[in-house]
Amino acid sequence: MPLITFSGLPSSGKTTWAKKLEKLLQEKIEEAKETKAPGYNYSIVYHSDETLGIPHDTYKDSNLEKHARGSQMSAIKRDLSRSKYQLFCEAKGVVTPHCVVHVMNPVEKCIEWNKTTNAWDEELINQLAMRYEEPNNDTRWDSPLFTVVSDYEQESLPINEIWNALVLKRAPPPNAATLGQTYIR
Repeated sequence: MPLITFSGLPSSGKTTWAKKLEKLLQEKIEEAKETKAPGYNYSIVYHSDETLGIPHDTYKDSNLEKHARGSQMSAIKRDLSRSKYQLFCEAKGVVTPHCVVHVMNPVEKCIEWNKTTNAWDEELINQLAMRYEEPNNDTRWDSPLFTVVSDYEQESLPINEIWNALVLKRAPPPNAATLGQTYIR
């Protein structure tokens, strides 16, 4: 099962784009089923803070945030069967393709959009923005990287490129760092 990681600030549009991608990928899977093409046997599992029961206030406390990240990793590990690099290692360890979708939106726009739902505390959005590490296509754990500009009305997901990266491209082979160790006494 390929892994897609969405990255972006709170209220940047990650959930909206993830739901759009989920719909487009489901259509691609249905098309593949007609001819038993690669990807025909895939299914989609969507995880978010909301689906995992992680409240936004968790990110105000580093200990709670660490526990929440552990819950996220456990859910992913169950489905694939830690930081961005750890997600890359998990995907590589089970020999599955992965990609990152970076949802770009200026922090000011995120705060503006948040005002319609008040889902996030404005101070927390600013704190998370200061410590946010944007994905970098030059690092192997953020590659392939697909970027969408959330506040651009004409923006669309590059579904064919994402499908190719997840279904038609070979997964990176595991290496000693990503494989479980066997100990001999």
